[in-house]
Amino acid sequence: MITVGNRKLSVDDFEKLLYQGGKVELDKTARDRVKVNYEFLQNYAQNKVIYGINTGFGPMAQYKISEEDQRQLQFNLIRSHSAGSGQPFTEELSRATMLARLNSLMQGVSGVHVDAADLISELLNKKISACIFERGGVGASGDLVQLAHLALNLIGEGEVLVDGKLQSVKEVYTAHNIKPLDIYLREGLGLMNGTSAMTGVGMVNIIQAKRLLSCATILSAITNELMKSFDDHFSEELNHVKLHVGQSKIAAGIRHVLSDSKLVRKRPEHLYHRKIVEAVFTDKVQEYYSLRCVPQILGPVYDTLAEVQRVLEDEVNSANDNPVIDHEREMVYHGGNFHGDYVSLAMDKLKIVITKLTMLSERQLNYLLNDKLNQKLPPFINLGTLGLNFGLQGMQFMATSTTAENQTLSFPMYLHSISNNNDNQDIVSMGCNAALMTKRVIDNSFDVLTIQLFAVVQAIDYLKCQARLSTFTTKVYEEFRALVGPVLEDKPRYNDIQIIRKYLVNLGASFPIN
Repeated sequence: MITVGNRKLSVDDFEKLLYQGGKVELDKTARDRVKVNYEFLQNYAQNKVIYGINTGFGPMAQYKISEEDQRQLQFNLIRSHSAGSGQPFTEELSRATMLARLNSLMQGVSGVHVDAADLISELLNKKISACIFERGGVGASGDLVQLAHLALNLIGEGEVLVDGKLQSVKEVYTAHNIKPLDIYLREGLGLMNGTSAMTGVGMVNIIQAKRLLSCATILSAITNELMKSFDDHFSEELNHVKLHVGQSKIAAGIRHVLSDSKLVRKRPEHLYHRKIVEAVFTDKVQEYYSLRCVPQILGPVYDTLAEVQRVLEDEVNSANDNPVIDHEREMVYHGGNFHGDYVSLAMDKLKIVITKLTMLSERQLNYLLNDKLNQKLPPFINLGTLGLNFGLQGMQFMATSTTAENQTLSFPMYLHSISNNNDNQDIVSMGCNAALMTKRVIDNSFDVLTIQLFAVVQAIDYLKCQARLSTFTTKVYEEFRALVGPVLEDKPRYNDIQIIRKYLVNLGASFPIN
């Protein structure tokens, strides 16, 4: 059970809800605070000019709204901004957005009726997910369009996702005996004006990015193992003299994977403690950078993920709408907490480092497939007939093109502000765009690493080195081979790729780098 209110939500809480069957409960004290906050605003708003209650919105805030039209104003806001397009959010993205919005409301400074929090909680626990479209808000008055679709579902209109299928809200609510949300005062603006969509997507991104980093560490370790690399480049003695936390964490992860490998070599045994007589060394003195510099390349990824997680957790535990209703000080504060620059910048940083991670994987894959580089394996690790069969050649094309796509996607959305809303929103964050593009980069990266996993397992079969592998590598090899056999003859492999991709995601989840 995930308690919402009077405590900070973490990435772990989102992981429990999205992937471990967790349910939410509202903290009673926090729920009471939401009620008190609403009652204060209801009384305080009398005979005062308060944005979005008795005024229009955005550039039309100069227009007074009569008391008899104030409820209709909120309905109009929700319906007019339910103008998204593109693909609907997946259930995990929708549920992450709903939890993020719920936690924002439970801060008790949004002036919404407690029914809004109760309903979102009920929908989450019944696994009824809002139909939110990918294209919409610009991330400066918050995720207005995306959150309008959430609000539209809450008032009983549109469609929702249940078991992966879009269904009529009215039919689903009737079947589950759910009462749609009424509008009391500012439930339209209070639900829509915030960063919860970009933050919810960001939470999914950081969960998957951490899994991806674990996979990259594992695959980098196995690649080094199969190439009989020297162990000093991931040793504690080498890496502790460079004072970055991430570098040491990645090096430790590699040491864990290879702890009992009989293939990895120790430099003193081969290059220090014997007489060197040859003019040209048969032993490679240093590995290519894609093998030797893994801690230095993946270390910044680790450190960036830690920074991004901090930003997301700060954002999701913040009140991020406007205005802020402070019943304790008996004041309403107008400002811009809905602006998504923190999340937008964090997402851009995340996708940049994930693209670099993908580039490392692609280079390691190329090293394994290029016999002129590795001098240990046949071209494309072809276990069939050279010339007649193609090995992993076709798979490499997919990995290379996908890496190139990531490189193009990694230009920052944070810098793509376009003035809109009659120039009221004259500098914006594009935060949800940034988060969704980052998700695409992460999804792409799993595809590239999946091909690398095919390559290392194929290489093990060619080298016939199973008896000398580390215990960890042996486990990966055996689990892979239980799912997919060796690539011998040429046949379509796209289904095999999807099977191994799913396995790889789960492998990353089981090997956290802490």
